[in-house]
Amino acid sequence: SSGATKLDQMLGGGVDSCAITELFGEFRCGKTQLCHSLAVMAQLPPNMGGANGKVVYIDTEGTFRPERLRQIAESKGVSADAAMDNIIYARCYTSEHLVQLLVEAASLMVNDEDRFALLIVDSIMGVFRVDYSGRGELSERQQHLGRVMSKLQKMSEEFNVAVLLTNQVMADPGGGCAFMPSHPKPVGGHILAHFSTTRVFLRKGRA
Repeated sequence: SSGATKLDQMLGGGVDSCAITELFGEFRCGKTQLCHSLAVMAQLPPNMGGANGKVVYIDTEGTFRPERLRQIAESKGVSADAAMDNIIYARCYTSEHLVQLLVEAASLMVNDEDRFALLIVDSIMGVFRVDYSGRGELSERQQHLGRVMSKLQKMSEEFNVAVLLTNQVMADPGGGCAFMPSHPKPVGGHILAHFSTTRVFLRKGRA
């Protein structure tokens, strides 16, 4: 369960294991907040909407907030210290570093006696946009992204974990017309779309 009733209804019950769920939207629309909530929800027993497992949280944007996680845990009646102990956190700086972290995460999932329920990458395209900034590097970027997504898919299936990715958006100049404004579209092109089982577009609510 995502912890949000309306979102659970949209997702058909919650975030699927053995699958990749992508949350995309503009800056400050709630993607990271949802990641924090799910990092706690995944640890809860099934009768509370959880999956009774540990969480790997890979942060490429520097937006991880332990104090927020503690607040969420306490609001669910869970020990904040226990919740933090069940989250394996890593700050990621480059796309190569992301590959290394996924290898280490897979090793943890093989060797740890406790099962893992959720792997979060917030955000998937952050490191790729930094490493491959020029248009001439787009093909190389997409190939590397494809390898990373393939690794994530294999991990989700091999270890029966849910994979949750966040993603940014960009304007789609060819997506609208004179009468209908275009919606922003997720970064990452067809590769990301191909591997994501579920894609959720988040936008800021009107005040």
